[in-house]
Amino acid sequence: MRPAALIAAALLALSCAAPTRADPLDNHDCFGKDMMRRITGCTELLQRPGLDPVRKATALATRALALSILGRYEDAIRDYNLALSIVPNYPVALNNRAWAKFKLGRIAEAEPDVEKSLRLDRTSPHAHDTRAHVRQWQGRQKEALRDYRVAMVLGGARMVKLYQCGLQAHGLYLGPLSGIVTEALEKALGECVKTTKCDPLPPDEECKASLS
Repeated sequence: MRPAALIAAALLALSCAAPTRADPLDNHDCFGKDMMRRITGCTELLQRPGLDPVRKATALATRALALSILGRYEDAIRDYNLALSIVPNYPVALNNRAWAKFKLGRIAEAEPDVEKSLRLDRTSPHAHDTRAHVRQWQGRQKEALRDYRVAMVLGGARMVKLYQCGLQAHGLYLGPLSGIVTEALEKALGECVKTTKCDPLPPDEECKASLS
């Protein structure tokens, strides 16, 4: 889920202020769109001698994200652990590790990761979405709904469309994929948070057309 935005955020979170110049790794497979090539590319990058710590943490977190997208959550968590051992206050990696733990049903372990991520960066729509999922599973319906709403405010039309698409799949939202928050969407989210069987986020492939 959310691969492009998460990788962009990861790179931004660890970038250092410097004069603008071409990065020789801009087109490296580690930071590409293909998941398998991303894994092999990041693995190759991590084997390079003299790789600086920030780049190493970014490569580990990027490989972890690819593993997570492929459903290899345990492997992803191992890479996130390594990335966070290098850069402990890495909000994107903390949130993504929380998401991997959530997907494994390790809700209690996911919560402190996403809370720390949000303490470091309260502007991340993805972290608010992760915490919303955690709270939904904890039965904290009002708090979950509040986080979903914040995620839409911070994530804009793209996040709204994702929720619209996901809620359509559950038969809770029948409106268009407009990217606009409506009363119908609010009502659908309100119903969704009442059960752990409802996830307002759809698989990426179901919404690619609407997000292009």
